[in-house]
Amino acid sequence: MTGITWHRLDDLPAEGRVHSAVVDGRALALTRCNGRVGALSNQCPHQGGPLGDGSIENGLLRCPWHGYDYDPITGAPPEGFSDAVTAYDVEERADGTYVALTDVVARPRSVSDVLVETLVAWGVDTVFGMVGHSNLGFADALRAAEQRGELRYIGIRHEGAAAFAASAYGKLTGRPAVCFAIAGPGSTNLLTGLYDAKLDGSPVIAISGQVPSKVLGRGAFQDLDLSAVFRDVTLSTVTVHAGSDHAELAATAVKHAIDGRGVAHLVLPDEVQDLASDQGATTPSGRRADLAFAPSPTSMRGAVAALEAARRPVIIAGHGAKDAALELRELAEHLGAPVLTTFRAKGLLPDTHPLGAGVLGRSGTPVASWLMNESDVLLVVGASFSNHTGIAPYKTIVQVDDVPSAIGRFHPVAHEVLGDAAVTLRTMRDALGEVTSRDQRADVAARWAIWRAEKARRAADDRGRGVSSAAVFAALTTHCPADAVIAVDVGNNAYSFGRYFESSGQAVLMSGYLGSIGFGFPAAMGAWTADPGRPVVAVTGDGGFGQYLAELTTAVKYGIGVKHVLLDNGVLGKISKEQLAGQFPVWQTSLVNPDFAAYARLCGAAGISVSRADELDDAMRNLFAIDGPALLHVKADAELL
Repeated sequence: MTGITWHRLDDLPAEGRVHSAVVDGRALALTRCNGRVGALSNQCPHQGGPLGDGSIENGLLRCPWHGYDYDPITGAPPEGFSDAVTAYDVEERADGTYVALTDVVARPRSVSDVLVETLVAWGVDTVFGMVGHSNLGFADALRAAEQRGELRYIGIRHEGAAAFAASAYGKLTGRPAVCFAIAGPGSTNLLTGLYDAKLDGSPVIAISGQVPSKVLGRGAFQDLDLSAVFRDVTLSTVTVHAGSDHAELAATAVKHAIDGRGVAHLVLPDEVQDLASDQGATTPSGRRADLAFAPSPTSMRGAVAALEAARRPVIIAGHGAKDAALELRELAEHLGAPVLTTFRAKGLLPDTHPLGAGVLGRSGTPVASWLMNESDVLLVVGASFSNHTGIAPYKTIVQVDDVPSAIGRFHPVAHEVLGDAAVTLRTMRDALGEVTSRDQRADVAARWAIWRAEKARRAADDRGRGVSSAAVFAALTTHCPADAVIAVDVGNNAYSFGRYFESSGQAVLMSGYLGSIGFGFPAAMGAWTADPGRPVVAVTGDGGFGQYLAELTTAVKYGIGVKHVLLDNGVLGKISKEQLAGQFPVWQTSLVNPDFAAYARLCGAAGISVSRADELDDAMRNLFAIDGPALLHVKADAELL
């Protein structure tokens, strides 16, 4: 039987006033009228308006949403009506004023609990989102799961940051995180980050609150057909109804995201979220296939023969080879073949390795491009053949990929090998006999010597207008921990990072095929949540960071220890160069920026400023020594790229 408990009211309104108060976890509208204190439910029975935000006029409490009046003590409506507000007994005692409330009854297990428990059972442990009026039931299930220690919730400042963070989490781990928003604009704000996940093959679960089913499609406030909005960006988009198999819908969403390497979307109408449910959570047991499949013997014979006949083979590794780093290195060493990478795979074989040749393409090194040009066979593993990478189509190409549509996507290749990267490279290594190809370590070393001399010259350039990018990334190369994750934004900062930073094996995250500015800092937050003990670095320009700079307060709130290297040149430099290249005048690319280091300190993070190259080493050393979020504000020369 439910009992009654008297609770002391410490914050009482003045005569003729009303305000909201939370007592024993429940919202009340407290009133004082004609010397008496009243305690009413804080919800108007018509539209749920917060009566504590109303006013007392002529002795009656007026609802702030639609002007309906109630007795402020009894909750009675105007004479002749029966839609009263719940009123609670109040006693004035010698030691204060008390209200009688029924004891809190445990919230029954709900549809939202089933959904969250299933997500957790399938390995989801992180949610990035914003709580609001149309997702409160699901949010409460998240709260309960976090209280049980089953997941971590990061409340972001803009839903776009939530989607980018979830996309980065998936790129780094291969497992989905959740991004979470309200109906209408909260959900549409997710779309850019979700397109990043779609194009880069990152598993993400997007969850949208929705207006109540009874007003859906009738032009209600924030009423959008979210499945129609999300259909292009997702592998699946499903609305959860009262009679749905709720656990199965959550399980299927995770399965779609992981198996299809993309976005799965669930829409939760407001009233469905709180419905009682006795369903059990669905687990992944027996629901996942082993995707590490071997290539066909026929395709392997042709590929192995081409490599055995090659004199100067070169390996080009893309992001699809990220789980095959060991096999990649062993095969490269057996062949004596340089390893060039796409930008997304930068560091897969460290530049410190004798066969590591850095990034190929527009953001790459002359080391990589020279070696590709001198090659006779290209072994391309898990790369998309993007035009930005510039893999030479006229070379003899052996292509390895685990997605059939990726094979020969833009042009024919000589030998197509469909299979998991690690399994295929291991099989290839075992099948190769004694190779006669030339060991190219000496060529790699010679080209690096030429490029490093040029980088040193560029690092020393100083026009008195800020620090050169070569100097910034030389310092980052020296001080960045080898086990760090580096999230790189879009812009000239990315081009310079690809050229000048020499990887010792750090994982790199970027907005690869969408190329979305603003990715860098939210992505770094996503990487940190995936592995909080690992160093995480954000590299951005002032234009990119300006899009999500409020998320620095999110990092401070949750202790997300991102080390942020911010290149501030006061301009959208990449756009300016594109205007000039197109024979257009530079127009509307200048920026008005704050002192970013001071801004970081205002947010509660550490802020460090650098305006000269000779300050970089100490600044980088300090940046990585700081415990917690920290920002290094580098005044950069827009021309010294």
